[in-house]
Amino acid sequence: MATKYVFVTGGVVSSLGKGIAAASIGALFESHGLKVTMMKCDPYINVDPGTMSPFQHGEVYVTDDGAETDLDLGHYERFTNVVTTKKSNITTGRVYQAVIEKERRGDFLGSTVQVIPHITDEIKAAIRAVADDADVVIVEIGGTVGDIESLPFLEAIRQFRQDCGRGNAVNVHVTLVPYLKATDELKTKPTQHSVKELLSIGIQPDVLLCRTDRHLPEEMRRKIALFCNVEERAVIQARTVDTIYEVPLRFASEGIDSILLEMLNLPRGQRDLSKWQAIVEGLKNPRQTVRIGIVGKYVSLADSYKSLNEALLHGGLANGAKVELVYIDSEKLEDGSFPEDISTVDGILVPGGFGTRGIEGMIRAIEYARVNRVPYFGICLGMQTATIEFARHVCGLEGANSSEFSADTPYKIIYKLRELVGVNAMGGTMRLGKYACQLKPGSKAWQAYRADTVWDRHRHRYEVNPDYVAILEQHGLAITGRSPDRVFVEVIEIPDHPYFLACQCHPELKSKPFAPHPLFVSFVKAALVHQEARVAADTAAGIATQDTPGDTVAVATEGGNVAAKNPAIATAEVVTEGPSKVAVEAFCA
Repeated sequence: MATKYVFVTGGVVSSLGKGIAAASIGALFESHGLKVTMMKCDPYINVDPGTMSPFQHGEVYVTDDGAETDLDLGHYERFTNVVTTKKSNITTGRVYQAVIEKERRGDFLGSTVQVIPHITDEIKAAIRAVADDADVVIVEIGGTVGDIESLPFLEAIRQFRQDCGRGNAVNVHVTLVPYLKATDELKTKPTQHSVKELLSIGIQPDVLLCRTDRHLPEEMRRKIALFCNVEERAVIQARTVDTIYEVPLRFASEGIDSILLEMLNLPRGQRDLSKWQAIVEGLKNPRQTVRIGIVGKYVSLADSYKSLNEALLHGGLANGAKVELVYIDSEKLEDGSFPEDISTVDGILVPGGFGTRGIEGMIRAIEYARVNRVPYFGICLGMQTATIEFARHVCGLEGANSSEFSADTPYKIIYKLRELVGVNAMGGTMRLGKYACQLKPGSKAWQAYRADTVWDRHRHRYEVNPDYVAILEQHGLAITGRSPDRVFVEVIEIPDHPYFLACQCHPELKSKPFAPHPLFVSFVKAALVHQEARVAADTAAGIATQDTPGDTVAVATEGGNVAAKNPAIATAEVVTEGPSKVAVEAFCA
């Protein structure tokens, strides 16, 4: 069977959710037993997004083989069984770089190198290269139809359909049907103009995904079908939903999988969407709620931490809990005060990042978590700042820092990777991709993974200085994860803390709703235990205010110590009575 291709484009405005739409289509193909692979074509001139600001581009998604790619690849991996690679994301910059290198080698001797055919041929070759043995290749074209940057990619997919035949490729166009409050009506004109723009370059969409925040009436579908030259059944309502994991179910109810299978002459399998139904049910009907504080540098744009946000939701799903994300700007912690939010969260997480801005705020948040015994989870930079905090405030190494933040620090607890000393180029010069980590048996990390050796993805330029490992360990910091060659510190923990764990890797990049990453499952579980203990202590304190000083309050909870917050309570005795059980009993003299 010939490989089939689905090209996903977007019109009217950006941020319509092409990536989620493409990933959902991939999930539906897989539910019919087909093997799918996915690809993103980005029109910007950067070779990759590795040097771009998260505020402009969102997170950088790292693949197993070390590619720094667009965040939509995260959606592909979370929704499907696809494991993306360097081949899965190309940019205008990478395409032109490849063509120019060929020209310099003399591959085009005698020819004038042009956008057509040389650039478009390079794009088509990249699309074919990702196919391997897949039944269906889904290719998302970044940007918005009408942008000058995306024209070479659109021309390439126009040619591609001609090359492989109309029964082997279809075009899916994601467009917007806006609602005007003033007239209380949905408007189809933007969709009509977007399709007209596609038609002007020779692409006739086969399916329209109409993004709307309300029901799309049948008469409006008929109108769109008529003016856009699309079958009425292929005008699909892509309505805003409560959770992105509901999109495959909504698309299935609209019959998009049946339409695409028919257009591509693919066999229809015994569709099974039970796992998606279970995920949506779990997200919509949690048994409890937990608040996680994310103390970071890029919190004003949620997409900067897209995979992290999703991984926390997955961890909550595994624990039957809704995770409320509380974003705390680390810069705002540098003025010596703590926002009220930090005292109301059940766990604190410091994610990755680069540069000096907001670092001292992160260190203050980590100190707060350590001293107040609040569950803490550090990722990449969050491990490095946790190590600095411990060195300063527990080991007594005043002024300890990272050479990234201070070149003249007396104690370089964190320093540049040894193989990168003298390397000043920024793009692609980090420790990137999947690396092994050997865990210490019995540690919290080992208990989470239940494995001696684990593999996770990395993206860092700095590491823990091994010269300081001995003094850190002497003061109670446990190194519970190392690279197999013992060169890199991969995981740190504080054993006498209810939950204080930080890792150099980016575990969020491997988490899926139906396979949550173990570290996020264990962190959310610890946050729930902390919440349980805090509620018990608050309840005990409330009871005790009615009695005299010197009263003893016994608090039964699952794990952790409960410190009475009311000075009227002389002592608080903690009794463990089994999972999820909280009992408070006041003994009054």
